Parts: sequence; C-alpha cells; structure tokens
Amino acid sequence: MRKDFGKKTIITPLPVVIIGTYDENGVPNAMNAAWAGQVDSDQIIVSLSKHKTTDNLELKKEFTVSFATKDTVTASDYFGIESGRNVNKIEKAGFHAVKSAYVDAPIFTEYPLTLECRVVELQPDTEGYLLIGETVNMSADESVLTDGKIDLGKVEPVMFDSAMNKYRVVGEVVADAFKEGMKLK
Repeated sequence: MRKDFGKKTIITPLPVVIIGTYDENGVPNAMNAAWAGQVDSDQIIVSLSKHKTTDNLELKKEFTVSFATKDTVTASDYFGIESGRNVNKIEKAGFHAVKSAYVDAPIFTEYPLTLECRVVELQPDTEGYLLIGETVNMSADESVLTDGKIDLGKVEPVMFDSAMNKYRVVGEVVADAFKEGMKLK
C-alpha cells in the first residue's frame, strides 16, 4: 500500500553545499545551500533566497562550492542558520579561508572537495534566485584521493534529508556504474 503526500517533492540525495564568496571588502562568507544539483559536466544549479551571498554573487560573479562532510556538519549547519550580515561566520566557526587561484572567491581548507565557479546566470525567481555556475576548477585534498581520483567514501559528503530534516552521510558503494546493468543486457 502507498501513501499520497500531495505536492511535496523529494529529490535524493540532495547534497549540502557551502557557497563561498567575498564581499566588497574582501571578507569571506559561507552559506549552506541544500537545494543544489549538477546540470552538465561543468555546470551546477543552486536555488537561493536573498542573502548576503546573493549580494556577493551579484558583485563578484564568482564563487566556490564546497561539500559538507561528516566532520564539518556542525559548522556547515551553522553556515545556514546565521546571517553573514550579522557576524563573520568563518571566524566564529574557526574555519580558514584561502583565495582560489582560479576565481575571486574563498576556499575553506576544512572542506576536502571544492568547485571553483563563475556565475553564468543569477536569475531572480518567486522565492529568491536560481544560480547557474560554470566550474572552472575542482580541487580536492589529497587525503580524499584513491589512485588519483576523488573517493567519496573518504570525503563522507553529507546529504540533506528533506523528508525528515536530517543530515545523512553518503558513501557506500553498491555497484559499478555502466557495468551492473550489463547483467540484464
């Protein structure tokens, strides 16, 4: 038996991403955004309401996207519940920002996986903005590599469970992509 929920939408897994920007004074800001996805091999899309981050995106047109991890979940959640207009969230969380070599945006060293992006489009919508970004570089800490590739099992990325309002860890391998289905071919 199934239960109907009406217009409720769940897309899973929904990554918890941290948008990194600089403001007009070069102060780094981080914002938790759980409504994000990959559009193409080098583009992402994020739904954002009006924040200091959207002001910074309009100003700088560049940003980073880091992936919340099991080890960074407390600070990552904090980055979504405090406004950068009121406090320096990076300082309060005890995080460290270094300037990206590819875009005018910060990389937070506590996150092992970061996309460095340019704004393709920052489109107003009924709730805020749709951000489309082009990845110009992806960087990863060597601690999360296996045979020179990013190992999500080592990253331990966190997903937002919108049905239960929980964070969950992603990581278990269950099959090889583009091979498992060959058993039925």
